Amino acid sequence: MKRNTLHIILLGTALLFVGCTPQPVVEPAKKVVKKPKAKAKKRYKAPKAPKKNIKLKEVEDTNFSSEYMYPETKTKKAKPVTVAKADTTEPVTPAASTSNMSRGECISMIGQEKFDKYTQMLGDEASAIKRCKMLKAM
Repeated sequence: MKRNTLHIILLGTALLFVGCTPQPVVEPAKKVVKKPKAKAKKRYKAPKAPKKNIKLKEVEDTNFSSEYMYPETKTKKAKPVTVAKADTTEPVTPAASTSNMSRGECISMIGQEKFDKYTQMLGDEASAIKRCKMLKAM
């Protein structure tokens, strides 16, 4: 036990001496500011010529077609539209027509040309009026 206590006492004394001795004053190092050097502009150098002598081959073009490369745009002529007019002699059932849109009201809203277009595209006037009703709802 005496040995352990002796070690503790020596260690404590060594720490006391180290802590109490004056430390040398070290001045902070001066910062050296270096000026950046101007970079020289690099010039573009062309690539070196190849060492091989390359001979180009001739290409035979046998499948060239000017009609394929430069096609003429052919527009189809519009066929005259024949609009089937509704017979006014037959009573119109409420299921076939819309309840709150009439033919005249639809034509006044979208125009005769669009009404005829919708009639042709959708098949009958009832469908065109239905389309008008959808457009009005939007």
